[in-house]
Amino acid sequence: MPYSEELADRIREAIDPALESHRLSLHEINMFGGLCFMVRGHMCCGVIEDSLMLRLGRDGATEALGRRHTRPMDFTGTPMKTMVFIDPAGMRTRAALRAWLNRAVAFNLTLAPKNSAP
Repeated sequence: MPYSEELADRIREAIDPALESHRLSLHEINMFGGLCFMVRGHMCCGVIEDSLMLRLGRDGATEALGRRHTRPMDFTGTPMKTMVFIDPAGMRTRAALRAWLNRAVAFNLTLAPKNSAP
């Protein structure tokens, strides 16, 4: 199933202020049958079907899974402990989407930039 272009556009718009404040840029890659947004050479967030995928780190993902409209990211039968999915109901508003994206960017900033980062 193709990913939601509407959600991809919402992400591009909502994540921009968080990136600009750190002088970061976004790079897009088709991955996992969806669209992945890379920041500093690391996977930050993405779109799979109509869900938001976030890389939050182990602690951030554990905390996020205690909230409504979240679920573990699971492609192979084993959940990825550092990533979660946010269902559409959990990001209906621009403010909700931006809050989730800010978490992913904040985690990304804890990682060393990759040499190949665009």
